[in-house]
Amino acid sequence: MLKEWEQDFPNLGSYEETSRATGSYNCFAFAVEEQHRWWDPTPHVSYYWPANTDRDHSISTIIGIYKGYGYEICENGELEPDFDKIVLYDNNRGGINHVARQLPDGRWTSKMGPDEDIAHATPDALAGDEYGTPKYFMSRLKKKNAKNA
Repeated sequence: MLKEWEQDFPNLGSYEETSRATGSYNCFAFAVEEQHRWWDPTPHVSYYWPANTDRDHSISTIIGIYKGYGYEICENGELEPDFDKIVLYDNNRGGINHVARQLPDGRWTSKMGPDEDIAHATPDALAGDEYGTPKYFMSRLKKKNAKNA
């Protein structure tokens, strides 16, 4: 039986559920590995939104937010082991509806609204009317941790 959200993604194919459903965070937070707060620009609502940014989902605002996390626009979503990558989904109306993050094995991971986190083969797996087109790839040099230092 299909999950409620699966019908919105005809290109999804096989995927792996990597977490249970939770409304604690969304894709915008999940892209930078935050799982403790929901990001939303709606004014006067108690959700988080990065300080000193416009309170909207415009392409320039969202790109600016991720630049604040060290990401820069890059050419594509090809796996580069020394880089973290994300992709922003253009809703074709001047905004971003979804952000996915690349996993170390080259697959992509997405938080499906208040539902599960999933691993999917490509950014195109979620292309369509719901999220739009995976269009803006961004990358940053991986941060070294104690094991890599």
